[in-house]
Amino acid sequence: MKGQCCSIPLVNQPHNRRRPGPPHNPGLRELVEGKRRWSSPPNPDDAKQGFRGWHERGYLPHRDEPGLTQFVTFRLADSFPESLRSEWVHFFKIEDDHERQTELEAYLDKGRGECQLRRADLAQLVENNFRRFSGARYELRAWVVMPNHVHVLFKVGTVPMSEIVGAWKKHTGRLANKLLGKQGAFWAEDYFDVFMRDREHERQTVHYIENNPTKAKLVLDPSEWPWGSARFRDDLRNLRLPV
Repeated sequence: MKGQCCSIPLVNQPHNRRRPGPPHNPGLRELVEGKRRWSSPPNPDDAKQGFRGWHERGYLPHRDEPGLTQFVTFRLADSFPESLRSEWVHFFKIEDDHERQTELEAYLDKGRGECQLRRADLAQLVENNFRRFSGARYELRAWVVMPNHVHVLFKVGTVPMSEIVGAWKKHTGRLANKLLGKQGAFWAEDYFDVFMRDREHERQTVHYIENNPTKAKLVLDPSEWPWGSARFRDDLRNLRLPV
C-alpha cells in the first residue's frame, strides 16, 4: 500500500529487558522531540483528560489528541519469535520507511508464533471488545482480527487513545489467558499507530485493513472473513453495524 497509512516504526526494547522483539531504537526520543517542535502545543484542558500529544513510552512514537482518527496495530507476544530472529531482525536495519513497512507487514501475515487468534472464541472475544464501546468511548471505523495481530481504525473522542488501547489489551489479554489456561503476556508491548491526514488517507487505510485477510491468502473475499468490518459494509461501502 502506498503512502503512510500503515507505517510501522522501529520498535524499541530496553537493554535490561531481553524479551523477544525488534532491536533497540536509540533515536526514538529525538524523533518525538522533533515532532513536538513542528506540532501545535498541547491544549491544557486536553492534558488534564490524559491526552499527551506526541510522546513515547520507550518503545514507539505516539500522537494522542482528541478528534484524531487513529489506525492502530497490535500483535501477539510471540508474533516475532526469538527462535526465528534471523527471519526478521534485518527488517529494522532498512532505512527506507516504505520498504521496511512493506516487509514488516508481509512478515506478520506469514503467521509466525502460535497464532492464538485463529481460535474462533479468542478472535470473537477481541472483536466483541472493539465493538462494545463504539459510540460511547470512540467511533469505530474499521477493524480486522488476524491470526497473530489486529488492526483497528477509530475516531478518538474524550478518552485518550492510549487509555482505549490499553483497556482493549488488558481486558482481552486477561480473558484470553483464562481460556487458554496460560499466564504471562498475551499481547506484545505497546502498539503501532498512525493518525489519518485526510479522507483519502482514511479510505486507503480502510481498504488495507479490510483486505488484509485476502492479502494474507486466508479468504478470497474480505467479506468472508468472520472477524472484520468488511462483512458489515453495504453496497455504498458504508459501515452498518447491527444494533
